Amino acid sequence: MRAPRYKSLVDELARKIRAGKLAPGTRLPTHRELATEHGMALATATKVYTELIQMGLISGETGRGTFVRDLSSPPGDGQTLIPLRPGMIDLGFNYPASPNHAGILREALRHIAGAGDTGALMLAQPTAGRARERRLVAKYLHGRGVSAAPEQILLLGGAQQGLTLTVMSLLRAGDVVAADELTYPGFTALAKIHGLELLPIPWTEAGPDLEALGQLMRLRPVKAIFCMPTLQNPTGWVMPLAERKKLVELAKRHDTWIIEDGTYAFLVARAPPPVHALARERTIYVSGLSKSVGGGVRFGFVAAPTQLYAGFEKALRALVWSSPTLIAALVGTWLEDGTILALEAEKRADARRRYQLAMKALDRLALTGHPGSYFVWIKLPADVRADLLAAALAAKNVLVATSESFAVGHVHPHAIRLSLAAESPERIKIALAVVREEIALQGCL
Repeated sequence: MRAPRYKSLVDELARKIRAGKLAPGTRLPTHRELATEHGMALATATKVYTELIQMGLISGETGRGTFVRDLSSPPGDGQTLIPLRPGMIDLGFNYPASPNHAGILREALRHIAGAGDTGALMLAQPTAGRARERRLVAKYLHGRGVSAAPEQILLLGGAQQGLTLTVMSLLRAGDVVAADELTYPGFTALAKIHGLELLPIPWTEAGPDLEALGQLMRLRPVKAIFCMPTLQNPTGWVMPLAERKKLVELAKRHDTWIIEDGTYAFLVARAPPPVHALARERTIYVSGLSKSVGGGVRFGFVAAPTQLYAGFEKALRALVWSSPTLIAALVGTWLEDGTILALEAEKRADARRRYQLAMKALDRLALTGHPGSYFVWIKLPADVRADLLAAALAAKNVLVATSESFAVGHVHPHAIRLSLAAESPERIKIALAVVREEIALQGCL
């Protein structure tokens, strides 16, 4: 069978990009110009660019156009990583470390070893977790404004596994899910794997445009809304209470589920109540402890509405036969003796110090974030390309994340995210100076 004519144009442009005949940063014709130049329909021209975007060869930028990507910078699906070289400073990933994490772990292991039920940790346990740890997690969540009974809690190997469980249990291929136009890459990756259709919720200077979301929901059957209302990743946005109520009203009006990711919520001491508190009958709350305790502590939890719980437990059994018993026992010890709450307070103070460090080092740049956040969002000057900047910084041993990594659609704003958690303050200062200098070299400050 003969291939469609537009495929020949896709192949021709791909060859030119890979051969360097179209250099990184080259602005391509608009969709309409491409259609006119090659005598094709506008929809067909859009299909050409869509395939090239999916191949990682070009990118679309909000209000600016379509550009050839720097192929030394990986496509932004959130899964492809630049390998860390010796001496490279990582501002791309966000795993806050605790200064005394070795001592904390050592002490907890001693406590578990001296307990009477140590042998039980070698036995398979209920799929959703032991009653003791589920009770402790329910109490902990209650302190964060999430009122869920222990019988609504499922314990998992991390928040990402919690999102996986939620997608498996709640959604089917072809379902429509709305998410902020910039959001957590782990969720967009899940959506792609499970064949979900993601609709981007446009953002304004004041956060997600709920009027636009309402219009989307009137036009399309949105099955679920994925949101991070407290410390949204990557912008650090905290949704005001009035906006949370509007979101809940939309979900109720259209009989839509809400998937609330509370991974970073612990960093905001006086945040508005979680969406779960406003609509617990239609909200699935997902979170974990890797950010507050440590990246190696793969422990997460899902609070599911009562009517969904049996289906979630059945799906979880397809993922794991038994809960992560030893990790759950460690976490249970830390929840009982106050270690978790102490670590969260420590992280809140640390994040504020690091955020202020970034504000000082990057003054005069267009910064977005929250004073309690471990990441900073930088809107770049019009003449600075995000992928070229990221590649130049990587060559200078500084790793950052581009807006492409967080984009729900094919078009994304012109920005980068800096994570401030993984490195020491001294190394962060060095990296921030390099970032500022490179933006000045590529554009103008």
